[in-house]
Amino acid sequence: MREKSEPPAIRRALADDLETVRGITSRAYAAWVPVLGYPPLPVEEDYAPRIARGEVHLACDGEGVALGLIVMETDAPDFDLIYSVAVAPEHAGRGLGPLMMTEMEERARQAGKREMRLYTNALMERNIALYTRLGYVETGRRPNAARPGFFRVDMAKELAPA
Repeated sequence: MREKSEPPAIRRALADDLETVRGITSRAYAAWVPVLGYPPLPVEEDYAPRIARGEVHLACDGEGVALGLIVMETDAPDFDLIYSVAVAPEHAGRGLGPLMMTEMEERARQAGKREMRLYTNALMERNIALYTRLGYVETGRRPNAARPGFFRVDMAKELAPA
């Protein structure tokens, strides 16, 4: 009989985690380069300031090895924004992305936020389908100012009061 493993622990990234954050992000988003024709914006992000602001969270196994990450913008009074969810390819397909999103939703709820928001490229249909299954609804589409000719899909999820 196989023993059930403990769920990953989610902790804030530290300055020493910068290369890990860059590596996971680059590898996780690599699958989208053929679809988009360019690296998605999170691959080009400077994560040092985001780490310093406490926006980057790592999902780590029992030995402290980072399996994935989620980047949260929490400065709005009523909602938190998921900027990026990235899972190391060797750990993909195990529900780690939804686990991190659910944890961040609970943290937002406990902080009194009423909504979670995110946006993604309109060509990332697999991600849009996943977010929809997780309870996010499309709230609009808009041109991506950083990538002319491409569109962002805005999505949101209402959070029940804590």
